[in-house]
Amino acid sequence: MDFLYVKSLHIIFVVCWFAALFYMVRLFIYTAEAQKKEEPEKSILTKQFLIMQKKLWYIIGWPGLIGTFVFGWWMIWQNTSYLYLPWMWLKLILVGALFLYHLQCHFIFKKQSDGVFTWSSFKLRMFNELATVFLVGIVFLVTVKSTGSLVWGLLGLVVFAALMMAFVTIYRNMRVKNEGEGTEGKKETEGTEGTKGTEEKKGI
Repeated sequence: MDFLYVKSLHIIFVVCWFAALFYMVRLFIYTAEAQKKEEPEKSILTKQFLIMQKKLWYIIGWPGLIGTFVFGWWMIWQNTSYLYLPWMWLKLILVGALFLYHLQCHFIFKKQSDGVFTWSSFKLRMFNELATVFLVGIVFLVTVKSTGSLVWGLLGLVVFAALMMAFVTIYRNMRVKNEGEGTEGKKETEGTEGTKGTEEKKGI
């Protein structure tokens, strides 16, 4: 097969793989947060999210990973000069780390399917940002292809990761604060309505 066709298929499967990873962890978050709901909403949401997880993981996630690896190594087999480029080895290291990330996602998927929720929604949100870090690092390496820029690229990647983590933390704190204010407002409303009802009963 022509090299450009192989490269095109490789890129298509990479896009599918990342799309599955991004959405899968979001589904983990939604499923974990559904456990805080009251019945029957909890059971209904959990069942639906688990179905969505299974379809996404086995129809897009794993095929995306397999296709990425098959056509990626096919490209290297057709052009072995890639193996003499330092940026390619760094890219392969990042892809290996992404593969471990994928396996961790599979582990969480199996746990949630069995009704075990050991990861909080906040921890999952932090975990979700790792895929973005891998995406940025791999894209920059493939595009720049400069050994002199690798150090600066890694430093930029670390800074980017730190900013993403800070954003998630700030978002979480704001969300907790808003939920707290909403709960207090609800209690005040219930208290006012209860007092009003008592006064009405007494004929005040």
